[in-house]
Amino acid sequence: MATQTVQATDHKLLAAGEWLETGEWAEVKSPYDGSVVGRVAQADEALTERAIEAAHEAFEQTEFPQHERAAVLDRAAELVAERRDDLAATIAAEAGKPIKTATVEAERCVSTLEFSSVEARKLTGGTVPMDAAPAGVGKLGVMLRVPYGVVGAISPFNFPLNLVAHKLGPAIAAGNAIVLKPAGQTPISALKLAEILVEAGLPENWLSVVPGPGSKVGNKIVEHPLTRAITFTGSAPVGWDIRSKVPHKKVNLELGSNAPLIINEDGDWEAAADKAQIHAFSHAGQSCISIQRILVHEAVADQFIERLVANVEKLTVGDPLDESTDVGPLITPDDRDRVKQWVEEAVQGGAELLTGGELVDEGRCLAPTLLKAPPKEAKVWCEEIFGPVATIDTFTDFDEALRLANDSKFGLQAGVFTRDIGRGLAAGRTLEFGGVLINEVPTFRADQQPYGGVKDSGNTREGPAYAVYELTEERFVTLQG
Repeated sequence: MATQTVQATDHKLLAAGEWLETGEWAEVKSPYDGSVVGRVAQADEALTERAIEAAHEAFEQTEFPQHERAAVLDRAAELVAERRDDLAATIAAEAGKPIKTATVEAERCVSTLEFSSVEARKLTGGTVPMDAAPAGVGKLGVMLRVPYGVVGAISPFNFPLNLVAHKLGPAIAAGNAIVLKPAGQTPISALKLAEILVEAGLPENWLSVVPGPGSKVGNKIVEHPLTRAITFTGSAPVGWDIRSKVPHKKVNLELGSNAPLIINEDGDWEAAADKAQIHAFSHAGQSCISIQRILVHEAVADQFIERLVANVEKLTVGDPLDESTDVGPLITPDDRDRVKQWVEEAVQGGAELLTGGELVDEGRCLAPTLLKAPPKEAKVWCEEIFGPVATIDTFTDFDEALRLANDSKFGLQAGVFTRDIGRGLAAGRTLEFGGVLINEVPTFRADQQPYGGVKDSGNTREGPAYAVYELTEERFVTLQG
C-alpha cells in the first residue's frame, strides 16, 4: 500500500483577528520517527489576553444571528470535506494516527460541523405557564437561552481535528466567541480548521487559536475574567484542577476512563471479539473510551480469547502514513515506555500475557497487548492506560460482571453484549456510566449522541445538540399584559 508524505512548513497562530509569527516557535514532531512535521508560532500570556479581549469586543459589538452562524458552519463543513485528504495526512503526521483512521476522523469532523449548523438554526428557549399560579395571571413568561460571551477551550492530542470541532462548532452555534488552546503535540490540525472557519465567513476576532504552554496560555484562558465558560477535554487530574481554580465559572469537563466491555454467555461473543480487535487498539489505544477491561462469561471465555488473540496478532503495526497500518505509535516515547512498564508490572503481579508486550518496528511502537486476569490493583486495570493494551477477566454471574464494571473511579462508557433484553435493561439501570451501549463496544461514538461521563470521567455532555445547551445559560423574561 502507498505511504503518504507531509511537507514540513511553518504555521502562524490566529490571535485577535491576525495570523501572526510571534518570534517563538515550537517544533511539532512525528510520534513515529521524530521527524519535524512543522513549526508552530507560540503565544504567551500577553498575546492570549489580547485574544480574549478581542473576542469579548467582537461578541459585544458584532451582530452574528443564528442563520449566519448556521451558514458559516455549513460552509466550513463543505471545506473540510473538500480538504479531507490533507487534513487526514496532517492528523496522521502530528498525532501518529493511522491514515485510514485519520481519514475517518476528518469525515466525522464534517458531521460535527453539520450537526452544529442544525443546532444553530433551531436553538430556542421555551415558555413558562405563568397563570399556573394566581400571581402570574396576565403575564407572559419566556425562557431564553443566551450565549456566555467568550468561551475558553482546551483540546487534547488524540482527536486533533474532530474534538476541536466539538469545541468550536457548538460554541459558534450557541453564539459564543472562542479562544482555543490546542494540544501542544497536535496544534496544526486545529490551525487548519481555524483557517477553514475564517474562510467560511466567521466574523473577525470571533476565534483565536493560541498554541503555547499550559502554564501560561492555558492558565490565562482559564483564569481570565472575560472567559465565562471553559470547555476542557483531557486528563482527570488536570480537568478537576481547572474546575477547582474557577468555581464561579461554567466548566465543562470531558475526561478519561478505563472502559469495560461485558460479554455474557448469551451475547454474540464472535462479534465482540471482532470489534475489540479494532476498538481496543485504534490509535494505539489513545482514546478515552478505548476498550480496557474485558469481562467475559467463563462459558464462552476460551473461544472468545482464542478468537481475539488471533485477531490482534493480524494487526499491522508501524508507520501511520502507510495505508496498510492498523496501529501506530504512542504520542511520545515516554508514554510508550510508561505503558510497557505498566504491562511488565501486571505480569510480575500475576497477569498472563496472551500476546504483545514487546516493542516492535525498531522500538518505535508497542505491540498490541492482551493481558488475562491482572490483579485488580494493577494500573492496567484500575487506571487509564491510554495505550494499546486490553485486559481480560472472567465471571460466572451477570450481576457480578456489572459490579466489577462499576468498581472504578471512572464512568464514561460501557459496552454489554447480551441477547436478553432484560439483562440489557438491567445493565442500563445499573452501570454507573454516562453511556451504556448494548451489543456494542464502549468505544463507539456517533457525533450527534450525548457523550460524557460521571465520577472522575467528567461533568458534561458533548454532541452538538447537548453542548450548545451546556454553552448557553437560561434567562427568564416576563411580560405584563
